[in-house]
Amino acid sequence: MNITGGKFKGQKIAVPDEKITRPTLSKVRMSVFNTLQSIIEFEGSSFLDMFSGSGVMALEALSRGFTNVTAIEKHPKAAAVIRLNFSKFSPAPNLITGDSLKILPKLNRNFDIIYIDPPYFSGVYETALDAVKNFADIVILEHVIDVEINNFELIKQKKYGDKYISFLKIKREAD
Repeated sequence: MNITGGKFKGQKIAVPDEKITRPTLSKVRMSVFNTLQSIIEFEGSSFLDMFSGSGVMALEALSRGFTNVTAIEKHPKAAAVIRLNFSKFSPAPNLITGDSLKILPKLNRNFDIIYIDPPYFSGVYETALDAVKNFADIVILEHVIDVEINNFELIKQKKYGDKYISFLKIKREAD
């Protein structure tokens, strides 16, 4: 798999066993970052990839100019591949190994963008959205099933085959 844009464009990265992860397609990655470019300035911004898999979304974010990039991955074999991938880049994203739903609150920091792409039928979408509502400005959700987005406003949604990419903004209480 190759990074699709930015200063690391064309660089190859390893992918964990397909039984463990499902890497985001290159056309989807390009579209996600092209859409983000119209929403946010990358330089000086932070990006969290909550269910990192291969680490490719974190590397795309770093390559395209995000200043602070973090990836969280629970599966030890996938985390080992991500560690290998990240070791090839300088600067490299920060990798945290463990359950992102438990780790995020302990990080005690906000991110400009949080990318959520858990295993499709894991049943954690709503839990993940609930977990990020106090830590993100914009959330990007990759999904094939309908997801309740109660605390979020849908900014944009794109369909690629059987999957959707939904761009969500946190609904803030009026002061």
